[in-house]
Amino acid sequence: MRFLLLAALSLQAGDLLLRNGRVWTGDSERPWADSIVVKGNRIEQVGRNLKAPGARVIDLRGRLAIPGFHDAHMHFLGGSLGLSQIDLNGICTLETMQRAVAQFATEHPGDSWLHGRGWEYVCLPQGRLPRKEDLDSVVAGRPVFLSAYDGHTAWVNSKALALAGIDRNTVYKGYGEIVRDAQGEPTGALTEGAMGLVRRLLPAPSKEQKLAAMETGMKRLAELGVTSVQNANGNLDELELYDTLLAAGKMTLRASLAMSVGPMVDVPSLQEYAALRQKYAGPALRVGAIKIMLDGVIESYTAAMLEPYTNKPSTSGKPAWTQEQFNTAVARADELGLQVYTHAIGDRAVRMALDGFEHARRVNGARDARHRIEHIETIHPSDLPRFAALGVLPSMQPIHADPGTIEVWSAAIGPERSRLGFAWNSIAKAGGRLVFSSDWPASISVDPIRGLHNAVNRRTISGLPSGGWIPEERVSVQTALRAYTSNAAYAGHQDTYTGTIKPGMLADIAVLSADPFRGTLIDIHKTRADITIYDGRVVHERR
Repeated sequence: MRFLLLAALSLQAGDLLLRNGRVWTGDSERPWADSIVVKGNRIEQVGRNLKAPGARVIDLRGRLAIPGFHDAHMHFLGGSLGLSQIDLNGICTLETMQRAVAQFATEHPGDSWLHGRGWEYVCLPQGRLPRKEDLDSVVAGRPVFLSAYDGHTAWVNSKALALAGIDRNTVYKGYGEIVRDAQGEPTGALTEGAMGLVRRLLPAPSKEQKLAAMETGMKRLAELGVTSVQNANGNLDELELYDTLLAAGKMTLRASLAMSVGPMVDVPSLQEYAALRQKYAGPALRVGAIKIMLDGVIESYTAAMLEPYTNKPSTSGKPAWTQEQFNTAVARADELGLQVYTHAIGDRAVRMALDGFEHARRVNGARDARHRIEHIETIHPSDLPRFAALGVLPSMQPIHADPGTIEVWSAAIGPERSRLGFAWNSIAKAGGRLVFSSDWPASISVDPIRGLHNAVNRRTISGLPSGGWIPEERVSVQTALRAYTSNAAYAGHQDTYTGTIKPGMLADIAVLSADPFRGTLIDIHKTRADITIYDGRVVHERR
């Protein structure tokens, strides 16, 4: 009796008891329980038939509770701003995309520019890139700028090209290209760095607009059970936005930023980012990494491949960095204690990244760096075991392997290289620690449940008669959930306080409407986050 009284007195008004369900803890020593006691912002007890007098009781009613989802690679500000822009995600004919653009233009007559994203390469006729005429026919008087779902190609109209001064005589020598027709005229498609020729003209949102968008974005992610995000890009201005939200007590997810750097990055910049690592090391906001873009994407032939593209043998893609530039930057960042994220999609870029991390290890010695390679959409078989050998994390996005989006992707590299497309299982079997995420807004969905569905099925939501696309690369439900929780927390150096459900950890929990361990795998996509708890607070309840 005395123990119960003390327990009641110690529990705060906001404390929680989750009971009468199934709890997958992510803790390999005690993976299952049926109840959780949360005291303040931390998990106090995990077990069976627990009691907590005075706590708010959440009856799980048999539902599954898991650690909150960690999205280990996204672009949160861009995704949040995009929630109020033209949304072409899930629209898969040219005509319906044109109608969506026209409707948005009608509903926003005061917008000087029409801006949006989400179109898919596979949704255009004959797998071609989009053309300015496709937009001119619905919006001619105002400039239009539409990013592909992956963020690596832009579709613009003639008005936008004219305002940017782009014509048949324009020379672009950077990374990427102004796509041209047989007569040398710009077609309205811009890849990689060439997108900036037009994007620089887009009206910049104010700080207040960005903050409001981020609050909307946090609400959206809470609805999906996401309690932590790792930004695969960043700068000092963006860091200030998070700082402002944190100071105002408005953060409902944990955030970390990797500062974007280019091939000409200087030592003082890296030193500045390393200094920020000391200032921002808390559980709510972290800075301690840099982001390097080593190549582009397969669909626009900008991913760096070891061999030429199957349906465009004149190119094998071109890395954005030389091996020497990359090695130098990585070794210096590693010496300063910075983590390195590297975008590498083509098999050549993946090898370059692994070579660079091996060089840094040789120069500086081994440390708990947790360097990462992002995407890894193709890989040479000989490079599979190098992730485990070097301690490099394969940070991948199951949503990008949705079979409904890979027709153009597969045609570009051919069947032989496609065999190791999005090779989650092969990398895991070779000892790599899988880390999963969405790449939002450069993806068809930010919902981790959609990613989980792809990871264990490799099927479109309607299913495929073949049983899935390259089914050998599917992973188990447990492997996929670890990649979205404990492994993702590890990738963000957050695993000492979040990513699992066990005593002492911060109370970041998602309660799901269905149990993927027990249900039919092909129905995983129907699951929703019923309840999301962040830092011990209920931030979402589905009605």
